[in-house]
Amino acid sequence: MDFALTEQQQQIRDSINRLCQRFDLDYWLDRDETGEFPEDFYQALAKDGWLGIAMPEQYGGAGLGITEAALMMQTIAQSGAAMSGASAIHINVFGPHPIVVHGTPDQRERMLVPLIKGEQKACFGVTEPDAGLNTAALKTRAEWNGKKYIAHGQKMWTSTAQEAHKILLLARTTPREQCKRRMDGISLFYTDLDRNKVEIRRIPKMGRKAVDSNQLFIDGLEIEKEDLIGEEGKGFYYLLDGLNPERILVASEAIGIGRAALARAVNYARERVVFDRPIGQNQSIQHPLAESWAKLEAAEGLVYKAAWLYDSRQPCGPQANAAKYLAAEVGFEACQRAVMTHGGMGYAKEFHVERFMREIMVTRIAPISPQLVLSYIAERVLELPKSY
Repeated sequence: MDFALTEQQQQIRDSINRLCQRFDLDYWLDRDETGEFPEDFYQALAKDGWLGIAMPEQYGGAGLGITEAALMMQTIAQSGAAMSGASAIHINVFGPHPIVVHGTPDQRERMLVPLIKGEQKACFGVTEPDAGLNTAALKTRAEWNGKKYIAHGQKMWTSTAQEAHKILLLARTTPREQCKRRMDGISLFYTDLDRNKVEIRRIPKMGRKAVDSNQLFIDGLEIEKEDLIGEEGKGFYYLLDGLNPERILVASEAIGIGRAALARAVNYARERVVFDRPIGQNQSIQHPLAESWAKLEAAEGLVYKAAWLYDSRQPCGPQANAAKYLAAEVGFEACQRAVMTHGGMGYAKEFHVERFMREIMVTRIAPISPQLVLSYIAERVLELPKSY
């Protein structure tokens, strides 16, 4: 059993660290205040080839695994970029996976190369106002008129739609009542985000202001036949290929933010003097921070076990889900403790820990709630009766 990073993995971590040093905490504080997309950060990663870290080499990617992608995402988040930095490139790492697996050679060339080069951005149109995690209930439809698919419907919490050129869209092409299985009849498309046919409304939210979240109103979006990924009606099953990698990456980001917050708290505890002694000398300050270090260390181990299982092509659903659950919970706890360690200054934006706490919240909520993770483990691992 070897827990050491390979030479290549250490080089990845070091290279990303060097790149992130060009975008300091003040840079991310400014993006948090203005809501401006971190385009220069995005393009810096694209220039060095990092947007395609897990994409095939023949299309300009690095051809590496989810382990290396998780290392990259954790390093970005831990640099202080938090979710504002990680979410800016998140979809590039896991989003195109259905295209890699189920797309034609022409589609891979046409769709992946501009993403990897940073010439195009994409958004992910899956979640809906009345469906949420119940994907079978989605109402967005794409109807074939003999020449093209015409899409109508709504999407919710679609990130980067303000910046995106393309949309990976999940839509029903066969009415649910005509399908044998509830997940049949749903198709996946990768197509132009035509703003003449799609109204995009930004959703104001508590964190990650620099990476927009949106509600989409789709009215007559035309989709060419060649933009259909794989077979019609099998889109939901194609998405399953990306679920475990997404959970692993979100977990790695939560670990990164938790570690960033913990480091800020430890430094403050060393420097802040009250009653003629540093507050870090008090066990009431020491113990919560030490406990958070231990919990983050344990959760990080599960994250990379899940990544190793995935890259080894072994079943990893329980580990990926558990890693996402634990990393988000202990990462949030570390952020909360960092704020409390700072006292009143933890409430001030200039100390950054309040931003970490706001931004890490989304890792607890998405892409799957903690309650559904626990239900999944209870049913699939502990073999308890299904509860929903």
